[in-house]
Amino acid sequence: MQYRLQSNYYFLMKLLRFVILNILILSICFSCETEKIDVNTEEGIIIETLDAYQELDVSYGSDTNQTFDLYLPENRTTNTKTIILVHGGGWTSGDKSSMNYIKDLLLQEIPDLAIVNINYRLADANNLAYPMQINDITSIVNHLKNKQLEYVISDKIGFIGTSAGGHLSLLWSYAFDTESKVNMVCSIVGPTNFTDPEYLNSTEPTILGLISSFGLNPTIDFLEEVSPYHQVTAGAPPTILFYGGQDPLIPESQGIDLSLKLQDLNVKEEFVFYPNEGHGWIGVNTVDTWAKLKLFTINNL
Repeated sequence: MQYRLQSNYYFLMKLLRFVILNILILSICFSCETEKIDVNTEEGIIIETLDAYQELDVSYGSDTNQTFDLYLPENRTTNTKTIILVHGGGWTSGDKSSMNYIKDLLLQEIPDLAIVNINYRLADANNLAYPMQINDITSIVNHLKNKQLEYVISDKIGFIGTSAGGHLSLLWSYAFDTESKVNMVCSIVGPTNFTDPEYLNSTEPTILGLISSFGLNPTIDFLEEVSPYHQVTAGAPPTILFYGGQDPLIPESQGIDLSLKLQDLNVKEEFVFYPNEGHGWIGVNTVDTWAKLKLFTINNL
């Protein structure tokens, strides 16, 4: 009787060890779906490396436009930096899909960056662009901060914005980066100064329509508050600007004046001016823009 009890006991212990071993094997297999294990047999070191990851239409608020696309590089670490793409559309329209061409270039040519391509709430008669859209960018930055360990990224960020997105990128970087997390910012044909006489004295319906996104008959103080030119300080991050001399929406003074002010403040800046281009361009100048933007991003972000 005692022998049978001992036999059953040893059998149960072997079975238990077998079950535990299989559970461990299964858990390792499942973990390998999201990470790779590299074994250095010479040094006996096991190094965990992460796969590339993407997630589209990540929600950061209750509005349908409060979403972003996330692209995380493989082998990322807590030193991996993030570039945030901000689309244009006059603050009242547009979509993150318009920034996919820049996203694709970044993925191909600067593959060690994390990329966040954002949508934000659009302005209308009942919802002014400011501070709504700045608040959306703040929400996204806070989301990235809260998910920093999960995403395996650093807290350092950069911005690339076009048109209205260029304005929002500059304004947030200059006036709302309270923790100095922005390493670089790029504006492609983004407005910089709404107190510019070219705007204040304009009777062009398109220009007036753009400014109305910030309210009817705004005061000079308010226009200064929403103008990167008036908010920039000596603590601003390195800035690269691209503007065209034939732009019907953005007077050339918008880029030139901000560039000169950045120089006066001893802020690292690069100003690229295409005299014969308008509100965006194609062809050889597009290649030139990317070459300069790529180098600036690598050197500063």
